[in-house]
Amino acid sequence: MQKKIAQKLHNQYIKAQSKLHKLNYFFWECTSNCNLSCLHCGSDCKVIPDIKDMPVEDFIGIAKQVAKKYNPNEVMIVLTGGEPLMRKDLPEFGKKITALGFPWGMVSNGYLWTPELFRTLRNSGLRSATISLDGLEANHDWLRGKTGSFQRAINAISLLTSEKGMVYDVVTCVNQRNITELDNIKDLLIKTGVKKWRLFVIDPIGRAASNPELLLDSKQFKYVLDFIVENRNGKEISTSYGCDGYLDDYETKIRDGFFFCRAGVHVASILSNGDICACPNINRGFVQGNIYNDNFLDIWENKFIEFRNRSVFKTGICKDCKEWSNCRSDGMHLHEPGNESPLICYNKLLRGN
Repeated sequence: MQKKIAQKLHNQYIKAQSKLHKLNYFFWECTSNCNLSCLHCGSDCKVIPDIKDMPVEDFIGIAKQVAKKYNPNEVMIVLTGGEPLMRKDLPEFGKKITALGFPWGMVSNGYLWTPELFRTLRNSGLRSATISLDGLEANHDWLRGKTGSFQRAINAISLLTSEKGMVYDVVTCVNQRNITELDNIKDLLIKTGVKKWRLFVIDPIGRAASNPELLLDSKQFKYVLDFIVENRNGKEISTSYGCDGYLDDYETKIRDGFFFCRAGVHVASILSNGDICACPNINRGFVQGNIYNDNFLDIWENKFIEFRNRSVFKTGICKDCKEWSNCRSDGMHLHEPGNESPLICYNKLLRGN
């Protein structure tokens, strides 16, 4: 009964936050270039040496707009890609964005991290980082498409764990190959000094949509969730689940609080070509505008309608679902324009139907 009451209060909170839509997490897809070829990539990034990236000043201009409406200290800017470190001008970016008052971090595959570069980035204001470790050596290198990427990721993680005041976490995309290694990965992360570990399952989007070896069945999915519950508040390392969707009885057991897809509510992104969207992982069909044609703040305030009023997705398998008020059709990244149902319902997968 207490959980039901808490869930209803949370649903009211989501409605209120959707109306307020205060921006507090801002992605910049600073490049579409990458040095790896991950089997589960949602952006289909490639190594293209001559690709032109958005100039730093173009994003700084948007950040200045944001700083006029919001307290920059309360808006976290996160660089993503591709691989952010394919750019050579991130120290310049860091100094400029820090001078404006924004905290900033990045999501990285860890391959290009060195002690010297890390120190330069820290001196430029780098506050947080997320590094992926997707199995022990053979399985990590397989998923990432490059021999040696495992050891590079471990080296990057070691830099983070040894840095005082650094905010970081490690994420693992669980698939059919590495699911049997979770205990071994946990032991390795503990040995490396990691305190927080997020586990994701791979969604059927991007390259993963055509690779069934990456997707979990109902039994495997439940195994992952039970593993997280078992290690949720471990003394040496704490586990949590990603943001895919609503998971009924597992809610509050696998992450802090109830499920809430904040895309377009608190989260926005500028993609590498200037497109304005929410999380970079979301289908490009939900792009809301472009910074080279539109005013970012006007777009943020007046668009993102389907992100904030999710009733437009109460169709297909979601139309008569009794969990609609709790789920709201799961994460926005599971939707495609013109498809009346999300690509997968993890609550149904959990139940085996």
